[in-house]
This record gives sequence, structure tokens and C-alpha cells, in this order.
Amino acid sequence: MTAERTQSFAPLRRFWAMTIKEFIQMTRDRLTMGMMITLPIMQLLLFGFAINTTPHHLPTAVMMGESTDASRAILAALRNTDFFDITGVATSPDAMDRMLESGEVLFVVEIPPNFERDLRRGLSPSLLVAADATDPVAASSALGALSGIINTSLAGLRHIRIDAPQDPPYTIVQHRRYNPAGKSTLNIVPGLLGTILTMTLLIFTALAVTREIERGTMENLLAMPIRPIEIMMGKIMPYVFVGGFQAALIIVSGLFIFDVPILGDPWSLALLTLLFVVTNLSIGYTFSTIAKNQLQAVQMSMMFFLPSILLSGFMFPFDGMPKWAQYIGEGLPLTHYLRIVRAIMLKGADITVLGFDSAMLAAIALVAITIAVTRFNTTLD
Repeated sequence: MTAERTQSFAPLRRFWAMTIKEFIQMTRDRLTMGMMITLPIMQLLLFGFAINTTPHHLPTAVMMGESTDASRAILAALRNTDFFDITGVATSPDAMDRMLESGEVLFVVEIPPNFERDLRRGLSPSLLVAADATDPVAASSALGALSGIINTSLAGLRHIRIDAPQDPPYTIVQHRRYNPAGKSTLNIVPGLLGTILTMTLLIFTALAVTREIERGTMENLLAMPIRPIEIMMGKIMPYVFVGGFQAALIIVSGLFIFDVPILGDPWSLALLTLLFVVTNLSIGYTFSTIAKNQLQAVQMSMMFFLPSILLSGFMFPFDGMPKWAQYIGEGLPLTHYLRIVRAIMLKGADITVLGFDSAMLAAIALVAITIAVTRFNTTLD
């Protein structure tokens, strides 16, 4: 009887032993355990605090054609609202164009000369609002709130009556720059160029070193008279061509399928895309030198890709995120490349007005290459 009971519980004991063994093996893989804990926390924080579908505190400049009670009231109202942050003053139409083209501001509010005089005379003067509409979501929500903000600012002035908010005694003339029709494809397709390159190139190169170790061919590489930097450059060079082909395929598809133009210098776009490709390949190679197997390399790539897609401005307006999220986003290559590709394709910009983002891409690439070469072991453990 005892033997029969023992035999009946044998499958349960084997199952329990296998479960304990798997728990022990899982806890020994500290990197995987860390990702299992940090990934849901990261998703909770990013989606809960950093993501805002109604962006606020958008950088705005003003161009004051007069200094009157009405213009000062409008300026104070813009400063007090949480939709706009007054970050600059445009002194001329050319300065306004440069600020919008470089991405320094998303809006420019122009108060023309004699605005208050015409307002008091009932002549319905015009306020010009130039908006960077490459991100239609950010532009639409802020422009929709502008009329109410100005009505509130003028309501306290003497001899100015606003009887019907829907029919104010002035006219707001909106110029939606770079995407006047508000087409979402003009925003999404350039963003997909950077997003697809980030996802594919990271995973490709993250497997570069770990694949050699798992296949047992790393000994052959280490026995060769070759330096770590030469191994790294030789491994990522084929993927440079792959990334270039992917970029060309997406750009051509955007041109002929989605009617996304290239208004700027194509050579600037090609050069900075190449820099972006090298940056992602360097980061992926760095992951491959840290990971102990291919699974860890893929996990690390996805951990990097998640904040890249959420904090770069691809899915949600970058300027509408909290400052701490923007600081993290500034350290991601995709953030700078999205600004570059949208500025060149939609705004007609060239490399001369994209110096900051170009320099940041180069700096991130240099840091990643340095870490990768430093971590690459010349002897096997």
C-alpha cells in the first residue's frame, strides 16, 4: 500500500523538483530577473506620468508690433496659461521663420501694430498665429484653446466688450506651417523611418558578439591578430549597408505611396541618417558585449526601444511631456533623429540649422563606441 501511494505521488514530486530547479535557474540570471521587475515599473511610470495626449507648456515666441494695454494683457495671459510657454521674442518675420524651422518654438503669436486702436474702433483686427503643424496633435489642441485665452485677457480692459465668445471683436489668422492640411501621415511616416531603423538595427547588432560565443567561434576571433575596434567595425559594417537600404526603402515608399515630400537637402538627410544608423549599431554592439547570451541581448534591446518610442516624440508630443521625461528623451538617439528627419523632409531645413541634434547623435555614438570597445574582452572568461 505504501509503495502504491509513493508511486502515485511520483509525478507530483517530479513536477515540484522541476519547478524548484527552474526557479533556481531563473534567479541566477540576474539580468533577466532585473528586467522582469523593472519593465512593468518602467511602463507604469512612462504611461502614467510622462505620456500626455493633451500637451501643455509648448514653447512659444511672440512678435510685438506695439506695446499697449491689450498687447501686454495678451502676453500675460499666454504666460499664465499652461498651454504655452513664452520662451523667446521674434524681432522680424525672418527671425520667426528661423525659430519655427529650427524647432526652437512651436508657435509664434504676432500682435500687429495698431491692434488695440482697431480693436476699440470695432474694426476686427487680426492676430497672426504661426504654428509648427508637423505634429498636428500638439498644434490643434493649443490652437483650439487660444481664442478663449485671448478673450479672457481682453475682458478686463475698459471700453472693450466681448459679448459672445464665439464671435470676438478680433480675428485669429492661423498659419499651419509645413502641414497645412493636418495630415497625420506627414508626421508618422518620417517618424517610422527612425523607429524601424532603431528596432531592427539594435537587435541585429545586439546579437553580434553573443552569437559568436554561443556558437563557439569567439576563440577563432581572439586567436587572430586583430584589435577590438577592428572586430567591432568589421561586424557592424554590413549592417550599415542594411540600414541604408532600409532607410532608402522607407523614404521612397513615403514619397510615392504616402506623398511625403523631401523639401530640404537630400544629402543632409542621407548623411545624418548614416550617422543615426552608426549610432544605433554602436549601442546594439554595446549590448552584445554586456549580455551573456542572445536572449539577454534581445531583452536589453527591447528595454532600450521602449523608452525610445515613448519619449522621443514619435507617439506623443515631446514638448508636452514633463521635464524629467524630456531629459531622458534627450539622451535617446531617436529623439534627435526625429527632429532632423521631420525638419529636412517637411520644413526644408538643412544641416546648418540642425547643429545641436547632429552633435548629440555624434556624441551618443562616440560614447557607445567607447563603452563597447572598452568592454570587449580580449580573452575568454
